[in-house]
Amino acid sequence: MSSYSKKIFPFLIFVFVFSELMFGQYDELRIYSGKDVFSIPAVTKGENVYFSIEDFAKAVSVNTYFNSKTKKIELKFSDYKLKVTAGNPFFIFTTLSTNKAEIHQLPNSSIIINNKIFISLRYILPLFERALGRNFTLAGKYKLVLGGAVNVTNDVVVKTEPPVKKYQYGITGIDISEKSNGTLIRISAVQKIDTYNSTFNDGELKIIFRDVNTKTDDIKYNNSSSLIKDVTVRNINDDSEFIIKVNDDYVSSDVINADKGNDLLILLHNKILATTTTDVDKNKEKWNFDVIVIDAGHGGIDGGTLGVNNIKEKDVNLGIALKLGNLLEKNMKDVKVVYTRKTDVAVDLYERGKFANEQGGNLFISIHCNSTPKKPSSANGFEIYLLRPGKTEQAISIAERENSVIKYEKNPARYKKLTDENFILVSMAQSSYMKYSEKFSDILNKEMNRIVKENSRGLKQAGFYVLVGASMPSVLIESGYLSNKNEAKYLSSKEGQIKIAQAIFNSINIFKSQYEKSLSD
Repeated sequence: MSSYSKKIFPFLIFVFVFSELMFGQYDELRIYSGKDVFSIPAVTKGENVYFSIEDFAKAVSVNTYFNSKTKKIELKFSDYKLKVTAGNPFFIFTTLSTNKAEIHQLPNSSIIINNKIFISLRYILPLFERALGRNFTLAGKYKLVLGGAVNVTNDVVVKTEPPVKKYQYGITGIDISEKSNGTLIRISAVQKIDTYNSTFNDGELKIIFRDVNTKTDDIKYNNSSSLIKDVTVRNINDDSEFIIKVNDDYVSSDVINADKGNDLLILLHNKILATTTTDVDKNKEKWNFDVIVIDAGHGGIDGGTLGVNNIKEKDVNLGIALKLGNLLEKNMKDVKVVYTRKTDVAVDLYERGKFANEQGGNLFISIHCNSTPKKPSSANGFEIYLLRPGKTEQAISIAERENSVIKYEKNPARYKKLTDENFILVSMAQSSYMKYSEKFSDILNKEMNRIVKENSRGLKQAGFYVLVGASMPSVLIESGYLSNKNEAKYLSSKEGQIKIAQAIFNSINIFKSQYEKSLSD
């Protein structure tokens, strides 16, 4: 096998073949460069293939720097720089000549395996095309070509014709509707759109949908949203580019697949805080940081997940919650601490959010533990969730498991399925708190990393019923895996619970200071 330092030939071919690596069963990404062949570790999760970004960089002769402490990797191309963080869907792409940084969001977070960062192949391709100055072509599910349409048979390069597109126009229409605190855009599609890339710069939200063209004559913007100035659409080769010009009230966006059919839903969040001095003064008391709601997940007949050695999730959750409350009550005298439960009782998910609102909560923290179907397992680490549509199969699966406890409730019919427009409307109703939820979750992730003897699995998004009703900044913590022998022992121990409680307390203290400063400003 050739050295990584060799230069790339006029074409580069990627092929996935199954192999057994020292770390267990993995896919292997083979890179064909002329007569040279490179092997890159890869792993398949659902429909997405993740590859080692460090090994890829070596194969294409790109310098890298990996910080094992912060779990960040930097790729240094000739004209660009790319920074990726493990467990994070955001990455930074910088143009070296202007030092202009762009923040991109992938549908899936990067993952770390054996101290190497793996990133979704399909979603990172546009940036690699730009950075390397060459076009990529998918020539099959596990074949990727740099510089031409080819395939590989027995390691021999064979020229092929590009595949015939099933539809001339995969995107056929657009519908825009304004809500009380945001705008909902439905993209009508006759084919499934697996890949997109979004960026926001200078008042323009640019979304590129890959491998699909748009019937541009049917895309008309009729000034139906006060948040949107204009919408323009064009086809660039096999892709569609939507440019949505927004005003200064724009805050953030989400893109999700509709549950039924091929349509895509785009949610544009706007600022809903009052802007006049009178309104701000009138609402200051409401926004004072003086009530924290601690929610110990499960309880009573609902034991939650059952870990190794019959450790019950409900007991671990309550232990952490009570220790956190004790820290707050002793050290934060100006804050009222309320609990959705302080004993082993069952509380409906619906009642938890309702109770938090009735108490005038300013921060809602729901504490849970994770597990795998098969026990024991090697899965480990904590996760922090925000209330948004699930971006990965794992996030959706965890949300479904946590939501399934409504079977113990008297009236499960009160819950609407958190999908499509129903979920989007819920998300929009809480958009005013989202930036605070994101800020707190980021602080919490760092403090947990610093204090707790567990790995971070990143910040994620999913549709949890328990977070729906709480009209305040909210997060759900999966504090670790009870299906892992070592982690279950740590989570059920007094030491482990105190450490987790301390990390959450520190995060609240930092967040409170920043929150009150931003409110004052």
